[in-house]
Parts: sequence; structure tokens; C-alpha cells
Amino acid sequence: MPAAIKITVPKLSANTKPYANALKLSIAAQVTGAKLVETPGDALTFVVLNDVSLTDANAALKVLPKENERNIMITSALPYVNNVPHLGNIVGSTLSADVYARYCRARGYNTVYFCGTDEYGTATETKALEEGVSCQALCDKYNAVHTAVYKWFDLSFDLFGRTTTEKQTEIAQDIFLKNYKNNNILKETMTQLFCEKCSRFLADRYVEGTCPHCKYDDARGDQCDACGKLLNATDLVNPRCKLDGNAPITKDSNHLFLDLAKLQPEIEAAFKQSAVDGKWSANGVNITQSWLKEGLRPRCITRDLKWGTPVPLEGYEDKVFYVWFDAPIGYPSITANYTDEWEKWWKNPENVKLYQFMGKDNVPFHSVIFPGCEIGTGEKWTVVNHISTCEYLNYEGGKFSKSRNVGVFGNNAEATGIPPSVWRYYLMSVRPETSDSMFTWNEFITKNNSELLNNLGNFVNRAIRFIFAKYDGVIPKADFSGKLETDLIKDVNELLKQYIDAMENVKLRSGLGIAMNISARGNQYLQEANLSNALFDESRPKCDAVVATAANLIYLLSAVLSPYMPAASESMCRQLNAPLRTIPDEFAMDIKEGHVLGGAEYLFTRIDEKMEEVWKGKYGTGSS
Repeated sequence: MPAAIKITVPKLSANTKPYANALKLSIAAQVTGAKLVETPGDALTFVVLNDVSLTDANAALKVLPKENERNIMITSALPYVNNVPHLGNIVGSTLSADVYARYCRARGYNTVYFCGTDEYGTATETKALEEGVSCQALCDKYNAVHTAVYKWFDLSFDLFGRTTTEKQTEIAQDIFLKNYKNNNILKETMTQLFCEKCSRFLADRYVEGTCPHCKYDDARGDQCDACGKLLNATDLVNPRCKLDGNAPITKDSNHLFLDLAKLQPEIEAAFKQSAVDGKWSANGVNITQSWLKEGLRPRCITRDLKWGTPVPLEGYEDKVFYVWFDAPIGYPSITANYTDEWEKWWKNPENVKLYQFMGKDNVPFHSVIFPGCEIGTGEKWTVVNHISTCEYLNYEGGKFSKSRNVGVFGNNAEATGIPPSVWRYYLMSVRPETSDSMFTWNEFITKNNSELLNNLGNFVNRAIRFIFAKYDGVIPKADFSGKLETDLIKDVNELLKQYIDAMENVKLRSGLGIAMNISARGNQYLQEANLSNALFDESRPKCDAVVATAANLIYLLSAVLSPYMPAASESMCRQLNAPLRTIPDEFAMDIKEGHVLGGAEYLFTRIDEKMEEVWKGKYGTGSS
């Protein structure tokens, strides 16, 4: 038997209890045999008795759907394992999903957030050939790279997993076999490109050529990056083998197709309901409608590759599943690696809402193909409730390019020495929600110095330092009925209502702007009240009200900004000597008379404008 497990957590107020769920701490008390022990000070201690296994204790820490609660499951598009994510990749899916997940937790919703590296397919094989390593070694290398980047950006996954797992094989094959049993799988012979020199069929990403639609010269065999059109490799004009540059021949190969045409009525019905109820991003709706209007056609779900999930069907043993049949199944398989009770999330449409974040080029796979796979099993799967898409984030007038050393990639952000909160703030402030947006170093520096330092940092620093200078860090007794206070409370409550409305509708860029407007209103309040030594000396009751109100407004700001800048919010709470709190429906004076603050800290530091040219020189310009 294991030794007793002792877990100590902060004592939780009504406003901070939901964070225990998010941090997976207090749930330990649910373990059979756990004993709650009151301890001196502001802490609770759970002692798990000897007859409880560590496995049982660990299982109790997993977040599962609960009756009569809002159960929110969030995913972000699985990043390809074969590269380092750039800022556009990060804001387009993982960071946006993290902001929404943190918001949901801070509102007390029962929330999980899953992501992981997409590791199978041609892209991995070709990259492994380039680097001269095995596919598994390549996946291990870049999974670690992605994990480190997202950890630095403070992303709060419940699990960041991968698709090269036994659970992935088990669930993908099960979904396929149920679709096969339900006659949703067709067998067809395809004419494919075959490289005689390589003696192999050339799956999508082994082929490059000219796009038949926009004439882009370097279109891939599955999709044109220039116009976004999905392609078959045989559609390319003047195709060439990516491995040796030779012109391939055509040759027949037997493949399996998902009969999307048969499934279209049910896919369309699910889309029409969730797009309205879930208030999808406009682009998600438009792209899906375009696919449905054209009429769905059977789509090939197999490839002539070695690196992938094996097809469990006689006669197709030499094939694997196509990555865009296989990859979305990574969401439930990663959940299955998180908890054996994964079906409580994925086969529970009545009690779970699924929110999926992605770039616009990934929409059809999440709105049509993956729901089609789920529907085709005949089982009650949790299908997407809300799709949040992003357009493209460009860089200094051009595009991010690893090969040309242009743009900021995940590991570059850390190398600048600028903390994650500033990067998170900037990226969400330019999030390309409805149209493409542009990263510029000039704007990055300006937003740090003007918006973060001069607006938010100034408000927090001015109020906290004044309270320490004049009140020894202790909140005074205050009367909040003065006109300045009542006007402020009214304005802040209106802004808070707008903020919650924006966030509930996944308007994350707008939500951030509104949160910063609350800070600006706080600065206006301090100016109107003339917080100063003179106010303290000549009008003490008024000064008492101002500092107490300001401290409570900082506490509110720590909550509404926590989804965007968790480290900055933690700093505000440390300065206030208060626990992290939920996002309330109304502005309330929760920090009471006699409360002792923790100490002043600088939230942000000024960035020298000269760094613009330094960073441009290091990371390139879009036109370079």
C-alpha cells in the first residue's frame, strides 16, 4: 500500500472556488477515503488514507462532465509536428482557445481544454527524410519543441498530447469499422502519381506543381497555399516528385472513400442547428455553406504511406488512414489518454458543448468531415457546438517564412526577453477575427508602452503605491455613495456586461478591448478624484473612498484580464494579497476595510523604441 497522500490547498472563498477545479486541487477530496483536516491559517489539507491507491487519487483529479453544470470542452487545431509554430499559428488556434478556456474556468464553468501534435502523414515522412531521422524520432523532437513553446506562452491545456498513440489507433479504427458496417465506406480505384525512380506512389505532400486554379507554382498535392483550394495530386499542372524533382507517371491504386454525399443530410442538419445555437464565426459558416452548396462528394480516407494509423480491412493492409480522416480523431484519443472515461465528454451531446478553434483553412475538416465521421458511426457523439476561426496574421507587410528566416516563431518570442503576458496581450489585440491582420514591431512596442504600461500599469501602480505610502498598505473604511464612486460603478458594470457578452460569443479581441476600457475608466476616476497628498491631507473621507474603490477595481481587472494575461493577473492579486477570483456579473467591493495588501510590483516595463530596428534585423521584414 502507498503511504498517505497529503494535499494542501488555499482556503477557498465563494469567488475563488472554481479555480480549484481549474487547478485540479480540491477535487482530491472526492477520492474515496480522503479525509479533510482543518489546519491553522488559510489552508485546507486533504489526507488520502493508506487504502486508497495513487491511481484512484489521480483519477479523481480528472475533470469530468457534471450534471446541471455548463460542461465546456475546448480544442484547438492540432499543429503539425514537423515545424516550430509561428505567431500566426499560435494566435489562430492554441492561444485563442486558451483565452476562452481560462475565461470559462473563471466564470465557474466545468471546462477542459485539449490539444496535441498531429504526427502522422506525408508531412512527417518528408520532414524525416530531410532531417535524416526516423519518423518517430522526428515526432519526439518536435512534440517536445511544441510543448516547450506552449508552456512558455502559459497555455493551460488539461492535456497536450499527440496522435501517435495506441488510443488513437483504437478509436480511429473503431470509427472506421462502424462507418464500414453502416455502408458509409466506398471502394474505388484511383489514378495516382507514381515516381518510378522512388518506386512509390506519391501521396499529396510528396508532390508539388502548378495550381490549376490560381497558377501558383508551388502548390502541394492536397491544397494550394496561395488560393486555399483543396486539390488532388493529379490536378496539378506539371507535377514533380518532391523527393527527387522528377516528373511522375500515373498508376492505379485501390482506396477507401467516406461517402459524404450519403451523409450530407445529417451533416447539414447538424450544421444548421449548431451554427445558429453556437453562434459560429462568420467565416466558419460561409466556408461550410459553400461546401454544402456545391454538394458533398465521397472523399478518399486512405493513403499509400507507411507512417499512419493502419487500415483494419482485408486487402488494404499496406495503407494507412489519410491524415484528415485521422487527425480530428486525435481530439477524442487525446481525451482518452487524459481519462479512461473519455466517452463522458465525447458521447454526451446533451450535457457537453464542444468549442473548436482553428485557422480558416481547417474549417471543412471540423465542420463537415469530422462530424460526418461521428454521424456515420450511428452513435450519439458530441458534435461541434461552436467553431471559432481566424484569418491570417501576416508579418511586417509579408508572410511568415521559416525557410527565409522571416517572422517570429514560438522560440523566438522567448529569446526577445519580453514576458509572455505582453506577447499574449499583443497577439490577442490584433487577433485576425474577421480579416487578416499584421504583426509589426512598431505596433508591438507602442502597445506595450502606451496600453499596458501607461494605462493598466499606471493605474495599478499609482493606486497600490499610494495605499502603501499613506495607509501603510491597509484598506481604510470607506463610503462608496459619493457621485464619483456611483458613476464609476455604473460605468464599470456596463462595461462588465459588454465584456461578458463579447466573451460568451467568443469575440475575444473585443473582450480584451473592453477589459482595457475598464482600466482606462479607473485612470479617469483617479484623475477626477485628484488622488494626491493634498486629497489625503485635506479630504480624508474622500481619499479613503478613492483608494478602497481603486483596490477593488484592480481586483476586478485581475479577473477580467486573467484569460489574456494570467501572469499579470497573478501579480495584481499578489499586490492585493488576495486569491485569484472568478469573473463576477457585477462590480462589488470584495476587498474590505482592514485588509492588508501584499506589496507593490511593476506589472510592465518600457521597451526602447530602438529595439524595433534591432528585432527587424534579427527576424527580418515581410519584404525581405
